[in-house]
Amino acid sequence: MSVKNRRDFLKQSASAIAASSLTSVPSFAQSGPVKIGVLAARSGVLASIGECALTTVQWWADRVNQSGGILGRKVELVVEEEGNAKETVERFRKLALRDNVEMITGLISTGNGLSVGPIAEELKTIWVSWDATTQKDVVETLPNPKYAFRSTDNEVEGLMASLLTVRLFKGKIKTVANLGTDYSYGRNMWDTFMAMMKKYDMNVTPVADLWVKVGTTDLTSFVASLQQANPDLIMSSLLFTDTFIFMKQAHAAGLTKSAKLVMPAAGFQLNELKKEYTPEGMILGHNSMYFEPPNATPLLKEFVKSYREKTKLFPHFEAERAYSAAESWKAGVEKAAKQNGGKWPAKEAIAKAMEGITVPSLGGDFSWREDHIPDCNYYMGITTHKNPYDIVTIDPVFTLDTREYQKPTGADFYKWIEAKKFKDL
Repeated sequence: MSVKNRRDFLKQSASAIAASSLTSVPSFAQSGPVKIGVLAARSGVLASIGECALTTVQWWADRVNQSGGILGRKVELVVEEEGNAKETVERFRKLALRDNVEMITGLISTGNGLSVGPIAEELKTIWVSWDATTQKDVVETLPNPKYAFRSTDNEVEGLMASLLTVRLFKGKIKTVANLGTDYSYGRNMWDTFMAMMKKYDMNVTPVADLWVKVGTTDLTSFVASLQQANPDLIMSSLLFTDTFIFMKQAHAAGLTKSAKLVMPAAGFQLNELKKEYTPEGMILGHNSMYFEPPNATPLLKEFVKSYREKTKLFPHFEAERAYSAAESWKAGVEKAAKQNGGKWPAKEAIAKAMEGITVPSLGGDFSWREDHIPDCNYYMGITTHKNPYDIVTIDPVFTLDTREYQKPTGADFYKWIEAKKFKDL
């Protein structure tokens, strides 16, 4: 073989190898596992919440894989810890850039959501939140996202609790006190509650405005302040471990007998709301999922049974958040693939396909609005000891559809609730 012919042969061989490599990459990528990034808190005050969500995502992934995967690809979870905002952003970048995940789900803290939302847009990586919003107070900071899918507005629970307070206690209370979790969520809740008290002419006077730092483990001074204020009703947005610490200390001091209690998000801690110190007659919220509603679906029953067998605990509403995030993304992939000849779609196409999509979830139908804020059911009720467990349950169970009780896209929240005629719960 001449030198010239040898060079031509080598060039042709190299070109053939390169072409073969280039054509094989998409094929390999579409046949390998679907890597999903998960940002879950597994330590600190958020641990019980993050662990519940992570257990649920693993349950979802197992079911998907047993059914053949997503477009024939098995699901593989890549898990990182939700930490502070700086740590969480770094781990989000790692999942997106180093681990090359198809999407990232997770986050509980709105503070982390505010940091991660813009990064998801920058990296063009789909982020489907569990509980984190991108709200500052009640104002949306990311009004037109392409890749960030947020939680329901923080104030929905406060609104539902307010409507139940009006229904159950109008004319029976004159003074109210706030025991709030000291960050954006708690402040949104208290502001919403007081705005609704004004709207419905409840004629109540605030006698205490108390704020608990996240991670506080001794609430005796707060209990003492509430005893001194002697309110007819205590509105509390506590939702972490401080919830049951407060309940124990309030019970010991006799506060749970002297004041009515409204705790819109305390269902997070349902496994620790024991009958021995949690009173009957309290308004208790379970957000987007209650583990045994009267009309429980087969999906919910299957999940609760599996969760109880695995953990010996009752699942709280972060389970629904985690399930709906993953399931709605999967539905978006399948919808976009149909528009792409059955091939694995681009992330931008998946995100667009998720807008307006509805999937069955653990708490009922779950859907995404065009502004990437979800609609779903909310559950709240009155605590009772009439059950076979050592914890309180709720009866009756009130259900709220956020399509009627969540502010429309771009609306000013306080102007909206002032003008809105809400349906009775």
